[in-house]
Amino acid sequence: MVEWLFLFTNKYEADLMNNISSLQDAKSSKTAALIVAHPDDETLWAGGTILGLPKWQWYIVCLCRGSDKERARKFYRALRVLKSDGIMGDLDDGPEQKPLDENEVQNTILSLLPKRHFDLIISHNPNGEYTRHIRHEETGTAVIKLWDNGLMTAKEVWIFAYEDGGKAYHPRPIEDASIYITLTKNIWLRKYHIITDTYGFQNTSYEARTTPKAEAFWQLTNSYDTMNWLNQSGKEIN
Repeated sequence: MVEWLFLFTNKYEADLMNNISSLQDAKSSKTAALIVAHPDDETLWAGGTILGLPKWQWYIVCLCRGSDKERARKFYRALRVLKSDGIMGDLDDGPEQKPLDENEVQNTILSLLPKRHFDLIISHNPNGEYTRHIRHEETGTAVIKLWDNGLMTAKEVWIFAYEDGGKAYHPRPIEDASIYITLTKNIWLRKYHIITDTYGFQNTSYEARTTPKAEAFWQLTNSYDTMNWLNQSGKEIN
C-alpha cells in the first residue's frame, strides 16, 4: 500500500519511485486517461489525484449524458478546473439501468479515447464503488478487457477501490488497496468545491457527503496481475 500525501519532498519522491512504476518522477509530465461512466465520477473518485499532478496530461472520457445539456455543461466546466482535456459519449443511462451490450460499451470507449499509448489508464471497478450502478461495473469491465486484449495500451491500469458495506455507509476508500492516497486539506477542498460549486450539489447531497478525503486504487500492470485480482475479487471476465 502506498500512502500518498501530495507533499513533494525528496523522501516522498524516493518512496514513490520504489513503489509505483509508472510514476517514477511524479513532477514530470506523464500521459493519463481517466474513463468514467458519468459526469462527477472523475472528481469523486480521482479528482484529488488529478489536482495533485498538475503537470500531467490528463484526458477524461465520460461515457454517458452527452446529450444532457446541463450535465455536459458542468462536466466541461469541471475539466477546466481540473486542467484536463476530455470528451463525452451518450450511452443509455436511464433509471432502469438496463444492461448494455459489452461491445457497445467497448466500441464507445475506443471511439472517444485518443488512439495513443498512455502511461496510465484509470477507471471504475468491475464490482463498482457502491451498491450499485451497473454503468460503473460495465465501464470498468470494458476497460480491463480492452487493455488486456491490447486494444488500448498503457503501462498500467488503476481501478477505483471503494466500498459501501452493502449500502451500510457512504463509499469509503479501501485502506489495503494497492494505492491509498491521503489528500491534503487544500487538495480535498478544491475537489469538494468542484462537486458543490461546479456541479452544484448541495452540501447535504449524497455526492457531497461521499466526496472522499482519500483515494484508493487497485494497480494492474500485466495480464497475470489482472486475472489474479479479478479472481480474488470474485469477478469473472471472459
